[in-house]
Amino acid sequence: MRKLAAGNWKMNGSPMSLTEVTLLVKEHPAPRCEMLLCPPATLIAQMAWHVRGAALKVGGQDCHTAASGAHTGDISAQMLADAGAAYVILGHSERRADHGETDALVRAKAEAAWDAGLTAILCLGETGAQRDAGTTLRVVGEQLAGSVPDGATAANTVIAYEPVWAIGTGRTPTLDEIAEVHGFLRAALAKRFGAEAAEMRLLYGGSVKPSNAAEIFAVPDVDGALVGGASLKAADFGAIVAALSA
Repeated sequence: MRKLAAGNWKMNGSPMSLTEVTLLVKEHPAPRCEMLLCPPATLIAQMAWHVRGAALKVGGQDCHTAASGAHTGDISAQMLADAGAAYVILGHSERRADHGETDALVRAKAEAAWDAGLTAILCLGETGAQRDAGTTLRVVGEQLAGSVPDGATAANTVIAYEPVWAIGTGRTPTLDEIAEVHGFLRAALAKRFGAEAAEMRLLYGGSVKPSNAAEIFAVPDVDGALVGGASLKAADFGAIVAALSA
């Protein structure tokens, strides 16, 4: 298994932001982990061209279930692939909350991503109210069962656990809480997919930063991170890459 440091730029970035990408690949020309940045769709092709030949992959932040058609404002998985993407983030809590995305829709998007040759990063996570109610494992278990298609493999699927209450807040679960959820997810994947589950990467996301990355990566069954704000700056994301590569 090659661990993965994935950056989600969300609705941020401009062509000027590629200077940070230049710094990143210069400082980390051959990391021991896989590096990935997922910029807005407007920057995917430009970023992919910018880093051609470098040890950095590019991904999208969402895709439609259809390969083409009358879907104004949407983008298909094949379009992402044509632009140079290798991955796509699906089911992020902001998509689920802002656009009402269901587990069934996320599952269909994952299948569309696979058809286009993309690796799907499927996001799961509980709200603060669900955490306080003690239903975290039930919530993420239901999301895992509903969002991950039956054809999932270590090659086409990455699972990202992102507690909603920790995203962009500066708060993180305790290391024991992270370990509990990641261990639960690994066991659930093993029950469903057998030996394949041991090679499926489980990322943690939710206020990952240089100051806490190393201790999070030391938690069992944490195979990398899905990083938000800290991925916008080469120095911050590079420090996270270095921690994962240690």
